[in-house]
Parts: sequence; structure tokens; C-alpha cells
Amino acid sequence: MRRRVLSVKDSVLRHLAIPGLVLMLATGNAIAQSGDPHAQDQGKNPAANADAAKENQRKTDEFAEAAQAINGPAGNPECVWLGRRVVRLMWVDDLDTAFRHLDLYDRFGCPGGHIQAAFRCLTRFGGTIDDKVPRSLDVRIQACWINPSAQPQTAAAASPTTSGSAAPSASPSPAPAASPAPAASPSPAAK
Repeated sequence: MRRRVLSVKDSVLRHLAIPGLVLMLATGNAIAQSGDPHAQDQGKNPAANADAAKENQRKTDEFAEAAQAINGPAGNPECVWLGRRVVRLMWVDDLDTAFRHLDLYDRFGCPGGHIQAAFRCLTRFGGTIDDKVPRSLDVRIQACWINPSAQPQTAAAASPTTSGSAAPSASPSPAPAASPAPAASPSPAAK
């Protein structure tokens, strides 16, 4: 009889021991992973929080500026965000990702022609984008998104003559010449 009581007691303990052990391990892991959320924030300095707030405000202002300057769907925040990403990805030659973003851009009903015009504008300003200057590409993409027909300033147009003896020109500075016509192929020599 005594043996039977011990075996029942052992089997009950075995059945309770395994779930109890699992529960203790799970509770220990959960306690170790969660911590005091205030302790994590103490490591950040207030300057980083201020910089993050300025960055968020700058982004908000860029979206508001685009919405005011562009009529139609190209000024919608989702179109602005996705469109600028597509133009940036095309500029850095990540075409696979750019095409995936372009599919999303089209799905939101955003105009594809605006991306084309903004990228064309960005290529016109390619010489002014400096990789060593932070955000120069982002600033130029934003400017081209808002005004895709922008033209870079040329040196001749930027510095007009200030000499008093120079005769004023009757016409404005000459327009850029069209692409040259291909040269005629030489005719075979007569024998």
C-alpha cells in the first residue's frame, strides 16, 4: 500500500513539475527582456531629442510646401514621399527597388509623369550635387519635385556685365543651342 501511495505521489509531482519548470523559465525570460522603460530613456541626451524634433518638423514642412506648390495628386503626402524615394533610388542606380516603389506610387494613383519630370530636373542639376555635403541630394530632389521645370543657373547669366563702357545688349543672353545635326558622311572618292 505504501508503495502505491508513493507512486501516485510521484506521478502527480512529475505531471506538475514539467509545466511548473516551463512556467518558471518563461517568466524569467519575460522579466529579463522587459525592463524599466525610463531606464532606457536616461541614456539619451536632450540634444538628440531636440535634433529628432527638428528633423520631424523639417519633414512636415517639406510635405506642406509640396502640397501648397503642387496642385493635384502629385502634391499628396503619399505621392511626395514615394515619388522622392523613387527619384532618389533611380539617382543612386538602385533600379530594382525604384521599380518596386514605382508600383506602389502607381497604386496610390500618383502621376508617373511627375517622377519623369523630377528625375529629368535632377539630371540637369547633377553637377551641383556633392556627395560630401550632407543632404545636398535630398534638397535638390525636393526642389525638383516642387518645380520640375527648374533650370540651373549658367555662369554667363549669373554674372551680368557691370562695366559702364560696355554697350547694352539688345537681346537677352542667347538660348542654349540645339543639339548639332549629324555630319554628312563623306562621299566615295571618284576614280
